[in-house]
Amino acid sequence: MSYGTSAWRPWVLDEAQSYKCFQTAFELGFNFFDTADMYSRGVSEEVTGRAVREYSSRDQTIIATKAYYPTGDGPNDRGLSRKHLFDAIDSSLRRLGTDYIDLFQIHRWDSETPIEETLRALDDIVSSGKARYVGASSCYSWQFAQALAMADQRGWARFDSMQNHYNLVYREEEREMIPLCRAEEIAIIPWSPLARGLLARPQKQSATVDTLRSKTDDLAQKFYTQSSDFEIVARCHQVAEQRGVASAQIALAWLLCQPGVTAPIVGATQPGQIKEMAGALDIQLDETECKFLEEKYQPHAVVGMRAGLPR
Repeated sequence: MSYGTSAWRPWVLDEAQSYKCFQTAFELGFNFFDTADMYSRGVSEEVTGRAVREYSSRDQTIIATKAYYPTGDGPNDRGLSRKHLFDAIDSSLRRLGTDYIDLFQIHRWDSETPIEETLRALDDIVSSGKARYVGASSCYSWQFAQALAMADQRGWARFDSMQNHYNLVYREEEREMIPLCRAEEIAIIPWSPLARGLLARPQKQSATVDTLRSKTDDLAQKFYTQSSDFEIVARCHQVAEQRGVASAQIALAWLLCQPGVTAPIVGATQPGQIKEMAGALDIQLDETECKFLEEKYQPHAVVGMRAGLPR
């Protein structure tokens, strides 16, 4: 979501700036890139496709995209109906400049479309070769279980991944969704692994936000407001100082050691941030450190199921 056009969000990088991040990522061995049709109103997909062709080869790159949110003003320009999913996959293929999507995901649950219609459409998309696998993002566990059971009963393509809201300061997914994914061998690819940047830097609850995104991203200000959130941020920074690494690396290292987590969806707007986050792969937290990071957690209201991102 960080790459595309600043006309969509003031903190989004335009294409030339985006390429610097892509180039660094490819040089470090990154091969999985997640986007969505609604990011920068489609420009994110265009930039991603061109970056893959510029810095890598298609067969060595995993491209994931998503559909659900409005891409136009018409009633069929949104949701998970058969019509919209067919239109969405074709439009994403065109913008990405590729013949297939590796992972085609439903961006949110569509309560207005029967799940049977959605699953049948996704199965046809996989059968046609336009997508290799399908995934879901941020729904309730009972909904996801229903979809998995129906796909199994009908012999349709089942969801292979769950992109859910999960990080050190928001762990509500540990109650039901993550155990379900582990039991069903579903890959977990968390979004907002750094809590929209909160875990990337030491910050007090009363501190003034100091980045363009934090000043304009109202979701971050709604998601992470509890005093316990900031206690965890402080502990993350304390562990980072003890190890002589960055706070973001500790937050990611904790996430990467959680069973079932496959590839956190990290965002970065500077090449140096990408290098920093890659360093998390070399950090193995011990049980004492994990307990120290986890023990101040307090339950949260469930958020992120319908993020309400505007077009």
